[in-house]
Amino acid sequence: MEREGRAVGAASGELVTIGEFARLSRLSAKALRRYDELGLLRPALVDPVNGYRYYDPAQVEGARLVAWLRRIGMPLSRIGRIVALDAGAAAVEIRAYWARVEAETAARRDLAMYLVDHLSAEGRAMSRIPGNMGSAGNTGSAGDTGSRGGRGSSGPGAPDGPGVLGGPVAVPLAIRCAALTDTGAVRTTNQDAAFAGPRLLAVADGFGEGGAEASAAAIEALKPTAWGGGDGALSAADLLNVLEDTADSASRAVRDAVASCADPDGSGTTLTAMLWTGSRLGLVHIGDSRAYLLRGGELFRITHDHSLVQSMIDDGSLSREEAASHPGRALLLKALVGEARSVPVAVARRPDVRLREVLAGDRYLLCSDGLSAVVDEAELRAAVIAAELPEEAVRRLVGLAHEAGGPDNVACVVADVVVAAEEQRPRGQ
Repeated sequence: MEREGRAVGAASGELVTIGEFARLSRLSAKALRRYDELGLLRPALVDPVNGYRYYDPAQVEGARLVAWLRRIGMPLSRIGRIVALDAGAAAVEIRAYWARVEAETAARRDLAMYLVDHLSAEGRAMSRIPGNMGSAGNTGSAGDTGSRGGRGSSGPGAPDGPGVLGGPVAVPLAIRCAALTDTGAVRTTNQDAAFAGPRLLAVADGFGEGGAEASAAAIEALKPTAWGGGDGALSAADLLNVLEDTADSASRAVRDAVASCADPDGSGTTLTAMLWTGSRLGLVHIGDSRAYLLRGGELFRITHDHSLVQSMIDDGSLSREEAASHPGRALLLKALVGEARSVPVAVARRPDVRLREVLAGDRYLLCSDGLSAVVDEAELRAAVIAAELPEEAVRRLVGLAHEAGGPDNVACVVADVVVAAEEQRPRGQ
């Protein structure tokens, strides 16, 4: 019967059987039947008598696209959206998907490296216990290798620190901080939010109808009362779990906050936050708000923008200068949003989480793109260095945004890591 069906298709001169189409498209007949059931690749004709599927040779390109997308690991549900798009929109969606894959891979890499170093530190500690012997019978020799620091995807030279957090710091540290938001010179409402406290530093940049509610909800979900932050320092492993839990809580809080909006999938927020336990900082980040670290007189960006233009910079198809005027510069690949994002770009909702090295004397800056998009990093560095106290620093930074035209809302937090005893001194002494 299959041979008979093949003959009918060939005789028509227009359609081919599923077997022939499988050969042309490099997909198996089983896969073609599955894609038909899912609505990804419908046959041009199904014989009402015998159920044979016939395809138009013009469908080969679309079938190959499905095969290629499956080869890079794209879920079938997302492939369904792409095959319905024109070529330009499909290219944008594929770029967005791959940027998300790379970001998630980088986050998993950081966690893997942290685990390697954390377990290596435990091994070194065990090797120093009297009577504990290494595999070769040499006491303590196993602890002499395996220590790694300075990893991360934050950029060249950035002192990223998932691998240097084997144990609590020797000297008790504290956070001295300040936060400030401003509507800017153009907008009439403020959808940015910021929070600075002894256990939490956070900025969020809301967008859409429910943007203000989304940014406020995201930060509220991360406050110490929500994640159980107390006076005791969490272990590194416990803090990683807390970061995962709070990231999930923030995502749920935003969905709830924008659920009543007319267009909930068009409302959401970025979120960049640092949770402080007394010995460690945990970073939660999604979107294009940023975190910077001032250490040794150098300003390092320690977050990576989840945006279309950043992904294009990363793959070399766009320069930083070109990105500043690119029409898609506001397009986010990851954000905390309402229900499923509509095409052309599906937005991932899971924040990146990681642990950071902490040193006395560090100064952190968290800000929305209302600051970073209009003030270059050289000016940010100068302002952050010049200010003696965090309160002065946030005022200077908002002032710089206004001098640059203040086209957007601004949110910023500045925090100093100090020896705990110094926090008891009057400010400015």
